[in-house]
Amino acid sequence: MVIEFAPIGIIRSPFIELEGMPIQPAGATGVKGTVEVFEDFHAGLQDLDGFSHIILLYHLHRSHSFNLHVVPFMDSEPRGLFATRAPRRPNPIGLSVVQLDKIENGVLHIQNVDILDGTPLLDIKPYVREFDAQAGARTGWLEKARKTVSRRKSDGRFK
Repeated sequence: MVIEFAPIGIIRSPFIELEGMPIQPAGATGVKGTVEVFEDFHAGLQDLDGFSHIILLYHLHRSHSFNLHVVPFMDSEPRGLFATRAPRRPNPIGLSVVQLDKIENGVLHIQNVDILDGTPLLDIKPYVREFDAQAGARTGWLEKARKTVSRRKSDGRFK
């Protein structure tokens, strides 16, 4: 089975290199960027401006291989790939919840951007607390490290 996706836009951010960039939106507080949605998809932006946050799904275009065991940014021990948010994956799809400030002529102005400049956008979904925030959610091995995410930066281990 072959699955093909075509980008619906391009994500713009101040990050031109993988090394040193935030590893999650929680570590990118206040970092501004834009999403340039291609004109063919502008009509789909109707009503999106009523949401304070959106979910961006994107192609990790600089990721070209993967390992099933990785040492994630938030740990020093090897973990199973699917128990991490490591960027090198069998299907290099990224997900970020960002703040939506405004929409102007098909350009979304966003904050808390942890995405490499020029990243192809695959989809946009509204963030809905009642759908997306799960009460009582467990965070596995990340429980001990999650409070340090705002200080963690990409160090090149997944180039």
